[in-house]
Amino acid sequence: MLIPSNTLFFLLSATPSAAFFVGPSRRSYHIKPRIRYPSQILHSSSPSTYEPNIPYDENPPLAKGIDSVEWMEPVGVTARRESTKEFLGQGGGAAIAPLSSPTSEILPLFPLGGMVYTPHTSHVLNIFEPRYRSMYNDILLNGTRRFVVSMSHPEKEGCFASTGVVFYLKDLKEVSQQTDDQIKYICEHMVIGRVKMENVLNPSVWRTRDTYLKVGGSIIKEEGDEVSIEEQETPDENVLTDIYSTLKEWSLEPDEASLKRSFEALVELQHELSEDVRFTKKSVPSLGVRSGGGKGSLWSSVRLWQSYTEQRLVGRQNELQLDFQEKLVKFLTEEKNVKEDELPSAIGFSDLSPQLQKDVQDLQNRISEELEPLVLESTLAMQKILEASDHLDRAKLLRYFVDSERKRLEAKKMLQNMFQEETSSDRLGSEDPATNPDSGETKLPDEDVMKDDVGGVDFSADDDGFQ
Repeated sequence: MLIPSNTLFFLLSATPSAAFFVGPSRRSYHIKPRIRYPSQILHSSSPSTYEPNIPYDENPPLAKGIDSVEWMEPVGVTARRESTKEFLGQGGGAAIAPLSSPTSEILPLFPLGGMVYTPHTSHVLNIFEPRYRSMYNDILLNGTRRFVVSMSHPEKEGCFASTGVVFYLKDLKEVSQQTDDQIKYICEHMVIGRVKMENVLNPSVWRTRDTYLKVGGSIIKEEGDEVSIEEQETPDENVLTDIYSTLKEWSLEPDEASLKRSFEALVELQHELSEDVRFTKKSVPSLGVRSGGGKGSLWSSVRLWQSYTEQRLVGRQNELQLDFQEKLVKFLTEEKNVKEDELPSAIGFSDLSPQLQKDVQDLQNRISEELEPLVLESTLAMQKILEASDHLDRAKLLRYFVDSERKRLEAKKMLQNMFQEETSSDRLGSEDPATNPDSGETKLPDEDVMKDDVGGVDFSADDDGFQ
């Protein structure tokens, strides 16, 4: 087991949407303290108001936890039922089960773990497993060039979310010779839509791994999503498109307008509290809420929100690791006599002192207990947005999660205000900080006393992103 000495493991990687928010990354920052006084926080903004969000005000979308998401039957259960039918002579045992609906079609399924993918995004996959090599050969031969990707259940093996996305193969490179056949293909894809899956048609192959899974499902057609592959590959940025987008902004649906107002309130609160990870103020007017895909669409804002939650998790993990990182550097420099400019990039677990080994285990347990539930909650939230019945329902769901983040920050702000009021009260109590009762001398307030106990740091980055 190797422990990186300069920084520990990252649960989540930074995403390419950093231009819309600032926050921690692996780069070095020049930081400047931002000192704020109690009156600035107590009176800097008026109480927030929340617009009604029916039906999610009374029925929170994640109230049932993992079961809030719609899941298909686990393939193991389906396989056992088909085997029972075959044994009883009731028609089971077919290599591919019949479709359950006349509107369904047979689609290959490529499970990619707990990640939620969204429409109108691009992804590159390295293909090495024999069954998926076979799948790519098939979709090339039959000309469909597409397959389904769905989130895997966090606890049940072979169980997948009912709503997935359609990957369309744009480009494929044969790299078996360069990689000594470790990787067969490097494939570039576009996510071109959503699909509602009904059942796995060949569940027995999940256990044998002889070939890939196939599902019966229906492509979800939604207004504004009828965009050709060519249009998705080369977004149209001409003047007519800009004029159309502007006209759409003037005629927002009420739920779209509510989302923009809620997002603006969140960004103001983030900057007021000097959150380490926060959206830039330039992201407010450019927040996309319209239907369809591409720049200015609601799907682009969904991806932005996904990036934000990932960055927050990375930032929190960095905080948890900081104390151990300092101990590790001290151990290497003082006990191992390693110069600071010669610190290794990784160190073996067995090379650590017994106390540091215990600290590593404690850190891993703490990360598991604190961050894994947050990762799961973030993933389930994205899956619920993917399941939304239509564009306006999706806007309501995203606003619900934006409002939830606002409430979290308002609770944080309230606690800060309470702490500052108590501190101010202590300073104005029985002992006057400006007078020394023993000597009768008058003293000027110490600079440290004037500083706000609850401050923050402002990264040296402008509203265009990281610096």
